[in-house]
Amino acid sequence: MKFQELLKIVADEPVFETGLLLAGNVDATDLRRQLSRWTRSGRVLQLRRGLYALAPPWRKITPHPFLVANRLEPGSYVSGLSALAYAQAVPEYVAEVTSCTGGRPRTYRTALGRYSFRRVQARLRFGYRQVALQEGQAAFLATPEKALLDLIYLHPGADDAAFLEELRLDFEILQPDVLDALARQCAVPKLLRAARRLRKLSRRTPEYVAL
Repeated sequence: MKFQELLKIVADEPVFETGLLLAGNVDATDLRRQLSRWTRSGRVLQLRRGLYALAPPWRKITPHPFLVANRLEPGSYVSGLSALAYAQAVPEYVAEVTSCTGGRPRTYRTALGRYSFRRVQARLRFGYRQVALQEGQAAFLATPEKALLDLIYLHPGADDAAFLEELRLDFEILQPDVLDALARQCAVPKLLRAARRLRKLSRRTPEYVAL
């Protein structure tokens, strides 16, 4: 396969897998050899084994970090601080994309950024939906309330009142009633404690709420 042929096939794909290129009379060994050459020359970015993106200036679509996260670990969803920052429920910019998965925890350091995946039990993998992103892309993303509960669940001591205050949560976006309902659905004592403290925090003066 020549590079121009690759461009014709994947020009409209933000990221692509090797399987997309194997249709028809294609030599798999030769294709992998070519992908290795294009990666070394900087024309193609390898995100993980079998998953790639075109490098600029050859790509037409800039891959959204959340789409990349979903494709790195199929079945995962973006959560924690990443989803909270996207919803503007916390004021800080978050460089690393954090996701919840049913697989083993791992971190990818790629040319498109750093992606971490944290394992949560199957019964806690709910409260997310597909969200439309830029340039026709979409990704699975936790709701703000579930993203906060995932963050608390995954971090030791995150149900502490001081930790919750330091997040500078915006309670115009986060709904205490929804947090309560989700915490009850999770049935995790730590999350139930956190939901009670978050309700108290939401009633405090504006200095504790993100501006």
